[in-house]
Amino acid sequence: MVVMYALMIITVLSAILALIQKDLMKAAILTGFSGGALAVLFQLLLAPDVALTQAIVGAAIVPVFIALAIKKTQREDS
Repeated sequence: MVVMYALMIITVLSAILALIQKDLMKAAILTGFSGGALAVLFQLLLAPDVALTQAIVGAAIVPVFIALAIKKTQREDS
């Protein structure tokens, strides 16, 4: 029970930290961290199908897409 509350707090805190970050790459990493913690929480709540989907989409695909978008839109100083 304590682990579940800790995962809930980690998920919410990492999402809030991702929102207030100035560095966009750190925000992408924190988004993945939030998704991973949520996937573990779903697994502990005995929803393995939802946990697997969250792990793939929320912890892997979304942060990678965010990081790629950041890299593609960075300005080059000449």
